[in-house]
Amino acid sequence: MPEQKIYRAKQIFTGHEWLRDHAVITEDGQVTALTPLAELPGDSGISYETILPAFIDLQIYGAQGKLFSVYPEVKTLEAIHQYCKQGGAYWFQPTVATNTPDVFRKCIDAVRMYWKKGGAGCLGLHLEGPWLSADKKGAHIKVLIHKPSLDEVMDLLECGKGVIKMITLAPEVCSDEVIGYVREQGIVISAGHSNATYAEATSAFDNGIRCVTHLYNAMSALQHREPGLVGATLLHKNAMASIIADGHHVDWPAIRIAKEMMKDRLFLITDAVTETTEGAYQHQAQGDKYVASGILSGSALTMMQAARNLIDHCGIDKTEALKMACVYPALALGMEDSIGMIEPGMTAHFIATDEKLDVVQVIF
Repeated sequence: MPEQKIYRAKQIFTGHEWLRDHAVITEDGQVTALTPLAELPGDSGISYETILPAFIDLQIYGAQGKLFSVYPEVKTLEAIHQYCKQGGAYWFQPTVATNTPDVFRKCIDAVRMYWKKGGAGCLGLHLEGPWLSADKKGAHIKVLIHKPSLDEVMDLLECGKGVIKMITLAPEVCSDEVIGYVREQGIVISAGHSNATYAEATSAFDNGIRCVTHLYNAMSALQHREPGLVGATLLHKNAMASIIADGHHVDWPAIRIAKEMMKDRLFLITDAVTETTEGAYQHQAQGDKYVASGILSGSALTMMQAARNLIDHCGIDKTEALKMACVYPALALGMEDSIGMIEPGMTAHFIATDEKLDVVQVIF
């Protein structure tokens, strides 16, 4: 017999609307109904203040002193998942910045092993580089950045088949043949660390690239005579973009401008790293951010803190801030039919919070 569970709440955000005094009914890991409390026995289920869809973090590098590229192990992915859940994100994409083929392969193997051992929440691997613009390298290792051959791409994607779900690349650096091949593998391409002109970026969006990595950071800026990748992203109806809402990577008014322009095309990531003295990227904590070799390199965000920042500093209303943490990331991955909302037929993963949006429990 299916196991039914009942989760009651004063308010439930489904991803589309707020329901007052309702319960989420689940059976065998799926949402089966959203039911008014008045229709349920008074003592049935567990009660919470607020229930929200589980958040989705599409870009996180490590946690608890374990950077994934340095420690490509199941324990690292477990640590990342635990960190994510503390901020309301059940789903995550471990991310590896520009690195050697050996490191990429070890990270691919670690994700496979994590899944084999029943590891939860990991949607797949996000490779950020190495096919980027050296002029917009940010904190990436310049000597490892390069233009790829099709053979190189085919070799890496064959190794990462079923594991690599997203690749950040500079569209002006990669041939149409390379970009076409990556898209054929069902991998989401995100334009980033790119010096593309407005025309190059617009052409890339017209030809199927549908995401942009950490808007404003490490890309050709919006200028009055050359709008660059930023300008193309703001205007193109097919382009979605992630943004780091920590107040260091992007100034608050710039986030507000992007939100006004992009509406449901803008979503949150943490871009969170962790302190490490090993490997190619040695991040040091500096207040509530991280630096590597003196360059801003990553955040100390959780997804819930990022959403709160949008509300508190950017004038974005609570409903939209929450959508940017769950609904819109699911859209970016093309997974909106299974995660990111609380609706009958969808996966039963959500978070319970108090009235201040502090995470009380991750339910799965």
